[in-house]
Amino acid sequence: MTLIKSISGIRGTIGGNVGDNLTPVDAVKFASAYGTFLKQNAKSDSKLKVVIGRDARISGPMIHQLVVNTLIGLGIDVIDLGLSTTPTVEVAVPMEGAEGGIILTASHNPKQWNALKLLNAKGEFLSGADGAKILEIADQEAFDFAQVDDLGEILENEAYMDIHIDEVLKLPLVDVEAVAKRKFKVVVDGVNSSGGVVIPKLLEEMGVEVVKLYCEPNGHFPHNPEPLKEHLGDICKLVVEENADFGIVVDPDVDRLAFISNDGEMFGEEYTLVAVADYVLSKTPGNTVSNMSSSRALRDITEKHNGTYEASAVGEVNVVELMKKTNAIIGGEGNGGIIYPELHYGRDALVGVALFLTYLANQTQTVAEIRAGYPQYFMSKNKIELTPQIDVDAVLKEMEQVYAHENITTIDGVKIDFPTEWVHLRKSNTEPIIRIYTEAPSQVEADALAERFVEELKKIAGI
Repeated sequence: MTLIKSISGIRGTIGGNVGDNLTPVDAVKFASAYGTFLKQNAKSDSKLKVVIGRDARISGPMIHQLVVNTLIGLGIDVIDLGLSTTPTVEVAVPMEGAEGGIILTASHNPKQWNALKLLNAKGEFLSGADGAKILEIADQEAFDFAQVDDLGEILENEAYMDIHIDEVLKLPLVDVEAVAKRKFKVVVDGVNSSGGVVIPKLLEEMGVEVVKLYCEPNGHFPHNPEPLKEHLGDICKLVVEENADFGIVVDPDVDRLAFISNDGEMFGEEYTLVAVADYVLSKTPGNTVSNMSSSRALRDITEKHNGTYEASAVGEVNVVELMKKTNAIIGGEGNGGIIYPELHYGRDALVGVALFLTYLANQTQTVAEIRAGYPQYFMSKNKIELTPQIDVDAVLKEMEQVYAHENITTIDGVKIDFPTEWVHLRKSNTEPIIRIYTEAPSQVEADALAERFVEELKKIAGI
């Protein structure tokens, strides 16, 4: 299936048949549903505004034109940011007093994919209930387009990546002067998307020497755009060759952030949040949140600073909800997603870069030495494919009963916390799969724990 409809939006591959892929018809249909939803929930009769931005995907201009003109057809004004990032659109929505926003990006998916990510008036991802309503409107095709005198208008504003940078640099915990004094040299892999524009610009404004790698925003991704170790050989090599202080990698829509240490080794996506939280908590003690499949290292760092850590269900909406409930100072996800409420409730690589640079500017250690000083945990990520006939919920319920004597959380599948390791078992929302995430003090132990639970799950499922 290459068209995935979910409460957070719609994503799919370009081309193919209507309803099976992200075709122009599907883009128009779901933009119509979102605009209709906003009109149905409008608090006044005044014209609505929606902020639109896109990453540099090859299909971006096409999908962008379709979505913008659909909203105009509904009588909604569009603030068009053009080439942008997910966090930039999130920042722009409340600044513009808009009723919502759409980011045209398939995040870390390969170039044949694109998506409509939907925001509310706060610039945050929609709730599950609101997302479900939009899917219902789309299914019913209950659209009412505007008369000719009531069509929307386009206001182009390509300044928002610069505005976003300015907002980041104004944060109290970002010290541009301290960073500039250190004369850092940093390699940036922008995967030929928006990050190739905005991250070097941010760094240069902080007095950092930038070595650019794949920073042309042409949408031709030079490697798989998910910032994982197996895709990042080029930047790991270049960091060492350039004798750089470290490397920065972002995904196409710039909400995920990974670092390469000065020795050319991965800092670890899980540890992006850990390092930034360590700095933030040292200045503003408080609570933290990440999702249940993220490293235990954040809990350790939070407790070191006398704060309380809590884990949410997987998904940015769930992380944000729990952050608000616990008044968390910082939070995010183990995929390199940093959420710093001082600016906004959304994963933001720009915020992460600026905070990490400030942290580094006040250290005598190298990036590799900083990484070595954190609690050492290793993860293993696996999955079991099941036949559609197997009741996944029943399988997980039985596993919960088997381990009832352990520390168990069931808000998102089954997570079992052992004294020195954990396993998280959760079902996929789109296919008959159980995902098995484990973490332990060594890779051997993490892999062994995963293998053990794969076998136990197979036994319970009768496969």
